[in-house]
Amino acid sequence: MNPLHLFHITNIRIMQDITNGRCGWCGTDELYVKYHDQEWGKLVTDDKTLFEFLVLESAQAGLSWITILKKREGYRKAFYNFDAELVAQMTDEDVERLMQFEGIVKNRLKIKSTITNAKLFLAVQKEFGSFYNYTLSFFPDKKPIINTFRSLSEIPVSSPESDAMSKDMKKRGFKFFGTTICYAHLQASGFINDHLTDCICRKVRLSGNFWLVSFKISYLCLPLFYETRTTPSCHPSGCAYRQL
Repeated sequence: MNPLHLFHITNIRIMQDITNGRCGWCGTDELYVKYHDQEWGKLVTDDKTLFEFLVLESAQAGLSWITILKKREGYRKAFYNFDAELVAQMTDEDVERLMQFEGIVKNRLKIKSTITNAKLFLAVQKEFGSFYNYTLSFFPDKKPIINTFRSLSEIPVSSPESDAMSKDMKKRGFKFFGTTICYAHLQASGFINDHLTDCICRKVRLSGNFWLVSFKISYLCLPLFYETRTTPSCHPSGCAYRQL
């Protein structure tokens, strides 16, 4: 989920790096702020949640993240609460039904790709034990990455990890998951932490044996021992700026 994508090139120069103590991409929109504070950058180890992000990220391709974020509950309803096994069993009749459902983006190719991706997701789980393990296999020492960017303009839209992972996923048959979408997915699910260094989610101090957050809500997005998530140039995977 990454909101800077399609607007990155044109708006990055005027977008503030930090807004109200947070990464500037979330601005003051309540939905974005909640997503930034409570989800973006928190490491996801649960495969069901990783599948949810995979569905949402691929649906967002070419669109703004806020569009998908507002339809999130619609996607949850349409795709069996993001149960990969049930989604993998969906048929052409389900595709036609969802083409009439107002809760999601009615794009036939994306709906069909979600079903295809669900089948491939299950295959990856079987091969690697979990999609989480599969994702980490593309990282040095199989550990998440915490970047130290101070400005939104420093945050890339892809990385060697997203390049390698998206390339492998393409070989396996995954759709709507190029390196830019993949990078946003890695940010959102916490495998790459791109919260700016001055963001409240990064401002913590060590006191005794406890990590204390400098703001009341900081703990929500604090990457405690990699317990976090993220995106490019200030991602949430939905930024209109995202490209395949």
